[in-house]
Amino acid sequence: MRIPARFNGPPGTGNGGWCAGVFAAAGGAGQVTLRQPPPLETDLEIKDEVVYAGDRVIAELGAGDPGPGVDPVPWDTAVAAARDYPGFTAHPFPACFVCGPERAEGDGLRIFPGPLPDGRMAAPWTAPDEVSLPLVWAALDCPGGWTVIRDGLVFVLGRIAAAVDELPVPGDHYVITSAVKDVTGRKALVDSALHDRGGRRLATARATWIRR
Repeated sequence: MRIPARFNGPPGTGNGGWCAGVFAAAGGAGQVTLRQPPPLETDLEIKDEVVYAGDRVIAELGAGDPGPGVDPVPWDTAVAAARDYPGFTAHPFPACFVCGPERAEGDGLRIFPGPLPDGRMAAPWTAPDEVSLPLVWAALDCPGGWTVIRDGLVFVLGRIAAAVDELPVPGDHYVITSAVKDVTGRKALVDSALHDRGGRRLATARATWIRR
């Protein structure tokens, strides 16, 4: 098992949501705890619900609570919110596969969550030609992070649990919403959800983000 260089988050390492989805799919897990930044283009293996790169522990697999999700908003509301995506003006990892504005159409997912008046975040998303379980985990990941990545604060994914009821249809429009549940010290607990344009829920996630 390898994480191709395309699926990066911070420079030189894998996007947390994508990698967690890969590990979850391979290990039949509902939750992934990242112990080190996942390396790119490196042989990885799962033994006893632990992901290794050689003798280094990269992640641990298990069961977890994917949370209740976050209520959807209409497509047009998400489009309007995305115009104020904080990452357009200050992004700690502008080449991130999921939310990096430097990624071209068809290369990155270009999911740009913007603030809603009630404190939630919302992003419009058109599913790409290739969809998979890791792709949905990735799509749920960064929008949750952007609920706390602001004002110069940088957070990285520590743990994520997801429940995916249905994969998106390539070319269809979707809305991703996210909200902070709790912030304690350097840790933020956030929820996110993926809905179709009609408001039907496809997936939810609950993640712990850690301030650098």
